[in-house]
Amino acid sequence: MNIIKNRVDDVTVLDIQGVIKLGESAREFSSYLEKVLNDETGPVMINFEAINYMDSTGLGELIGYLQKFEDRQRKMALVKPSHRILALLKITKLDTVFKIFDSREMAMEYLTDHAA
Repeated sequence: MNIIKNRVDDVTVLDIQGVIKLGESAREFSSYLEKVLNDETGPVMINFEAINYMDSTGLGELIGYLQKFEDRQRKMALVKPSHRILALLKITKLDTVFKIFDSREMAMEYLTDHAA
């Protein structure tokens, strides 16, 4: 797994490549989200376009960090999950919990809308 972090305006953008599954990749994903939670401010966009597999461990980490970001009044958005990951989110009804967007622009609009 590879993670590239950028800042666009007030938003932390994480471009993730590879797989997120039980073991090292899930720990790395969790550690990186923890670092963003503690060291950055503002909303977070997670680009899933280059993630081709996520197991329940990775999904659990994502759910846990959504709650942590929300507890700090910080928005999180997922961008371009693959059909496989989107199906997993739908089966688990997590597509109703996460804000999921088809484009970076749509996610950025949601994340920078200070009224929401």
